Amino acid sequence: MIRDFERDGARADARYDVVVVGSGPAGATVVAELAGRGLSIAVLESGRPRRTAHADALKQVESVGVHVKDYSRERVLGGASTSWAGLSSPLDPIDFRRRDWVPGSGWPIDGDELRPYYAAAAERYRFPAADRFTTRGIPELRAGAELRLEWRELEEKVFLAAEPPQDFGKEQRATFDRDDVDVYVDASVVELHADGDAVTAARVRGSGGREERVTARAFVLATGGIENARLLLLSRDRDAAGLGNAHDQVGRCFMNHPKNYHGILHLARPVDELPYYFGCLSGDFAGYAGIRFREDRQTERRVLNSYVRFEPLFPWSGSDGVESLVWLVKHSAFLLRAWKRRHKDEVVPLRDYAETGDDSDMQNARKGAGDYLRMLWWIVRDAPAVCAYAYHRVVSRARTPVRRVRLRNFMEMQPHADNRVVLSDRVDAHGTPMPRVEHAPTELDRRSLVELHEALRDELAAQGVGELRTDLATADPWPIDQDASHHMGTTRMGDDPRASVVDADLRVHGVSNLYCAGASVFPTSGCANPTFTIVALSIRLAQHLERALRPDAAAREEVDR
Repeated sequence: MIRDFERDGARADARYDVVVVGSGPAGATVVAELAGRGLSIAVLESGRPRRTAHADALKQVESVGVHVKDYSRERVLGGASTSWAGLSSPLDPIDFRRRDWVPGSGWPIDGDELRPYYAAAAERYRFPAADRFTTRGIPELRAGAELRLEWRELEEKVFLAAEPPQDFGKEQRATFDRDDVDVYVDASVVELHADGDAVTAARVRGSGGREERVTARAFVLATGGIENARLLLLSRDRDAAGLGNAHDQVGRCFMNHPKNYHGILHLARPVDELPYYFGCLSGDFAGYAGIRFREDRQTERRVLNSYVRFEPLFPWSGSDGVESLVWLVKHSAFLLRAWKRRHKDEVVPLRDYAETGDDSDMQNARKGAGDYLRMLWWIVRDAPAVCAYAYHRVVSRARTPVRRVRLRNFMEMQPHADNRVVLSDRVDAHGTPMPRVEHAPTELDRRSLVELHEALRDELAAQGVGELRTDLATADPWPIDQDASHHMGTTRMGDDPRASVVDADLRVHGVSNLYCAGASVFPTSGCANPTFTIVALSIRLAQHLERALRPDAAAREEVDR
């Protein structure tokens, strides 16, 4: 049941079995998996079902190095899933391994252990099944591609987005409305109180100043890679350095997937269609194949698992008017449904980068009346480009030969201790220190992408595909500098409390009943969008919590209910 904390407060008689802080993909999954299992559950969400000015103000963060975008930290029921484009892919086997050239690498669990949880995430939360990344759907387009690429050192990795993208606030509404689940909105957790080795209560504050403590047997932080660390650092009644921070690990090894354009491929022969590489909609999923080093080559070269994707340059590419039109259609439910019904049995190739799941800042930024007027003006101003795009989008047989392709780059960052979340000297609307994020690519991060560019250039030339022009090795300043909104690693998982924050069960070292969920527990990031793995890990965490809190419950299979 959804309750307004500022208006009504917490239930006076409630000591919950589990308190989950945050309602995004991690928190919503934990709740959905535990609901109906004989446990009382509370969800503490600082936002409301709709965005508010108060919640938006709480998203502010200080950035040093790569700038962290406000809209990557939504305070609303459903969290960041309310604004994401849905792209996902499982982590790769090498991401879980200890790599001697990557200090701090190695997960305490391996990819095989997560495989059944990926399958459960696909079955229950609309992620793609395993074969959709390897053989079925978009991968099938490779065989009939107009340009077939054969690699020596490189290989392809498929990224997919459900259509429409999952919104956990809406899709788990039935879970949030259950009698055994209390969802408190406008309920910001500002501190965790601990006594001995256990957390006893969460201190909660509403937008109008109402403040109460909510108690439970177990607590799960599911507020994202920045806020999970911030909450531990703010909770200092037991440890002056912050809860779980006896070894100064909380907030360290912050990772992102810095991204941006750099490099242009000039094709030897123009191509009309290349949906597998350029991106397309096929059935219930949209996606594309990126290019990365094979894992044995990563080991030989001692590089990270970065990737690039190909984006075709059309005559209208880069038009603000085209991008505005795409955004308006995407956000017009009637138009989008009608268009998808018409093309539901077709492979629909990309006609502009704005259609892809990697949305630009303009598409993601919050819109006001002035922004809508500006977008309409851009459509009018760029009428020739908009008309050309619309014609080639609507008329399925229309072709525009692609002669140039730009590279969209996505970096894996090594887990470096100096990339971190700390507390700022500035305070938020609740009077608590804001988070300050300090992160920038390391020499290894940069070298890994430079070598990928060089290998790609050589392999494309050897196949007669064309000339890749890139000066990434000498670019100054470093151009791959945009926030991918993938905030990982600040409460990293590991067996050694001196080098990690949570154990393999995601329990904070030294605290018997406090857990972290989400990408903050990732020891390394790979190159995949993290949400698929977040949900898989959250299913696994929910099963651990059920066993820990209901030891007398009848045994059930590890994943299947």
